Amino acid sequence: MTHTFPADLRSPRSRTSTTGPELSRVVAGMWRLGDWDMTAQQRLAFIEQCLELGVSSFDHADIYGDYGAETLFGEALALQPGLRGRMQLVGKCGIKLPSPHRPEHALPHYDTSAAHIIASAENSLRQLRTDHLDLLLIHRPDPLMEFDEIAEAFSQLRQAGKVRHVGVSNFSHHQFDCLHRRIALATNQVEFSPLHVAPMFDATFDGLQDLGVAPMIWSPLAGGRLFHGGNGHGERLRTVIKDIADRLQRPFASVVFAWIMQLPCRPLPLTGTGRIEAVAVAVEATQFALSRGDWFAILRAARGHDVA
Repeated sequence: MTHTFPADLRSPRSRTSTTGPELSRVVAGMWRLGDWDMTAQQRLAFIEQCLELGVSSFDHADIYGDYGAETLFGEALALQPGLRGRMQLVGKCGIKLPSPHRPEHALPHYDTSAAHIIASAENSLRQLRTDHLDLLLIHRPDPLMEFDEIAEAFSQLRQAGKVRHVGVSNFSHHQFDCLHRRIALATNQVEFSPLHVAPMFDATFDGLQDLGVAPMIWSPLAGGRLFHGGNGHGERLRTVIKDIADRLQRPFASVVFAWIMQLPCRPLPLTGTGRIEAVAVAVEATQFALSRGDWFAILRAARGHDVA
């Protein structure tokens, strides 16, 4: 199906840090790509529609789709290889999960050894059918991680031209600083939504803003829980957002994305959908800002108490 969007509906681009990559402000998350039940041609059409909306950055991880999402994306990209020059590919590594596709993985665990980081990145390049990743992240902090070893692995991949920028995901403020002192990190991808506001108050966002590093945001819509279900608190939050959306004549999800992107650390939220209309709703959020009163009304509902 062909979708026509307003000509001016395009995601702007944003550099994650002074030396980091320039990504689309809205990033297309590929976690559930395997669940979308698309043919390779349909996947290609979705990629092209994202690019038309200015959503040029695609977020992957080796483990997504039981180690299959990168392959599905690569198959689609192979149908139109010239699109690679118009996009940024983000990869993640550091988690090992048992899978028929990884029979050597006996039990779930983290592995941030240099050998695994390099091998995982090289495998992602093969699956995605590209010669480089624009950004590679450590997926989760590993209790056995050695910061010097991670920095050395990142340096080797960059020197080889296989990875252009590096970063982390789900790291605490202190963990980020420890690795950032050894090698410049472009971002920290963390969970954040009106139903999960911890990074706003545990120094994660403050620390990144201080360093001039923009976070990437996963699950900005709380896995869909903002739309339905939940307890009384969730219902009250949903009502506040809906009232603001109705008054502004904006989609509910656009208001949530706008609320997130208004933070001074300049977050880049991910979508998690194969519906291009939903991606467009996220992009619409780049075209307006909430009043300070509306922004704090959502925060108050999110926390369940006043700011004072």
